[in-house]
Amino acid sequence: MSRRLVAVTAGLSQPSSTRLVADRLGSSVVRAAGERGVDIDVQVVELRDLAHDIANALVTGFPAGDLRAVVDAVAAADAVVAVTPVFTASYSGLFKSFFDVLDPDALAGTPVLVAATGGTARHSLVLDHAMRPMFTYLHAVVVPTGVFAAAEDWGAGDGADRALAERIDRAAGELAALLAGPGGAGSGGAGSRERRAPAPDPYQEPTAFVDLLREHSGQQV
Repeated sequence: MSRRLVAVTAGLSQPSSTRLVADRLGSSVVRAAGERGVDIDVQVVELRDLAHDIANALVTGFPAGDLRAVVDAVAAADAVVAVTPVFTASYSGLFKSFFDVLDPDALAGTPVLVAATGGTARHSLVLDHAMRPMFTYLHAVVVPTGVFAAAEDWGAGDGADRALAERIDRAAGELAALLAGPGGAGSGGAGSRERRAPAPDPYQEPTAFVDLLREHSGQQV
């Protein structure tokens, strides 16, 4: 059984710590899924290469060229790893703009692992205060463990790197478990291609205010 994993990274520099986290998460998911009898095909998407296409899609409403292929790949993925650098205490504008381009239901039922990088561990709240709510809004299945890599996690000694590696492996294991499904390789689960339909939005077609007044008063308005 083979699953498709798309790792989306919004790092701006090259090389970047954001891309490094995405690569390490992808490798860890491959290992964890392999232990469960699931093969993983990993595709890494560098949003910096698509910046102009993303801006054009926001203006025109139509992703084109290379961006179209990436949008289709993310929508068809069995799982997504999403990694962003932290800018002004939140995800980067490039990161958010890419997910704004997606169809609102593109990630419905898709397992997503969120991760971020920043200069200090104080920014780790971005995982739960910004990224998790966004993907929940998109009806994705966000794994419990998010991964944040601060500057001190890189080259600060074996202890810091080991702690980061443990977080990566724990999050990857959770994503691999979703991909394998409750019955192991070959069974359905959140990672199967038969996606869970999003719950209906009760506010999508609100009752007109004049009708509410009519119901409340019992009179013709």
